[in-house]
Amino acid sequence: MTHSRYTYYFIFMSLYSVVVSIWLHAFSSEAAGTVAFLCFSAVIVSALIISWAAEAAEFSISQGLAVAIVALLQVVPEFMVEAVIAWRKDIDLMMANFTGSNRLLMGVGWPLIFITSDVYSRIRNGKKIDFIRLRPENIVEVLALFVSSLYFIVVLLKRDLQIYDGVFLGAVFLFYMYILRVLPEEEEEKKEDLLAMPRALVSVENEKKRGLILVGLFIVGGATMWAVANPFLDSMNQVSVALGISAFVFVQWVAPFLSEFPEKVTAFYWARTIRLAPMALLNMISSKVNQWTLLVSMIPIVYSFSMGRISTIPLDIHHREEILLSMMMTFYGCATLAKLKFTRGDAIVLFVLWLAQFLYPVHFSFMPELPIVGNNSRLIVSVLFGVLAVYEIVRHRKELRLRLGITETLRLMKVHREAAE
Repeated sequence: MTHSRYTYYFIFMSLYSVVVSIWLHAFSSEAAGTVAFLCFSAVIVSALIISWAAEAAEFSISQGLAVAIVALLQVVPEFMVEAVIAWRKDIDLMMANFTGSNRLLMGVGWPLIFITSDVYSRIRNGKKIDFIRLRPENIVEVLALFVSSLYFIVVLLKRDLQIYDGVFLGAVFLFYMYILRVLPEEEEEKKEDLLAMPRALVSVENEKKRGLILVGLFIVGGATMWAVANPFLDSMNQVSVALGISAFVFVQWVAPFLSEFPEKVTAFYWARTIRLAPMALLNMISSKVNQWTLLVSMIPIVYSFSMGRISTIPLDIHHREEILLSMMMTFYGCATLAKLKFTRGDAIVLFVLWLAQFLYPVHFSFMPELPIVGNNSRLIVSVLFGVLAVYEIVRHRKELRLRLGITETLRLMKVHREAAE
């Protein structure tokens, strides 16, 4: 009876997605408020469908393949939104969406994982947690973020984004995924660890039937995201004008929030179990790697296809400041994770500095003009992240686990290679 109820839920969500997609294209002259509601709700519903189906797919394919495929499927909504923006050749919104999605993951996602785990630990065990520990082989994610962030220095210096930038970042992603294929899961996920909806999908005993259901859900979710992406962006522009908010700022935070939030529901669900908090944090870190490498690599490619020739995306001073802030935030994240644990202090710093640049996206109006950076909030927060990254490395220099992580990763790769032979 329970599974039957969830079946009806999936049917309703799928039908809603399809009907909204058709409605938006057939009645495009509807009131802006109606279109915005339909678009926003369709994005959330389709993102939920894709996320739940991706989680269930982990139990239907081999472990190594699951790591690669699920990581890609779960970021489909965000990628589709970014692809449509790139196709429309709107450089401002391209930068807004990809920098916003990256900073939202780190500035809100990582701290909330810690807070969720800490609160539930206090409720259940009567004691706080001081940190979330990662496994040595998770240094792979840290290095992937660090290497790709180093490359963004090149992007900033040449003041543009080109096809070969996409090729390099795409190569980093592919190499990262290759290593993941030969490493064990951070912790084996059990069916009871899933939310009710994906657990219902996994419970379908007939493998062929389950496979067809999953494929069908991916098609519905993906097609809906593609169908509503253009009306979704148009409605965000209209809503931002109605609210008197810059379209850049509105797209920077609302678009990634709507497309990413459903995927992160599972991460927060894991965090509240405490036992799976490391897996929840790693889920957020992996999403950051995906978006900082593969998402950005896609932008100049789609843009060039839209232009009909290989094209360069020029980056003005505003775009470069946004990328600089995202890059320095990532460097700080790498510094905190180099000790293979994420502490309360790390979570506080990330959230407070994210909140500062969120509340003051252009200038710190309450501050006097400082040398070089003035009162530019993006530059000031970038400098703070850089200083704190250095401080983090110096302060915890005896706790750094880079050598341990690399050694353990190479050992596991050797074991896998020998087992395969």
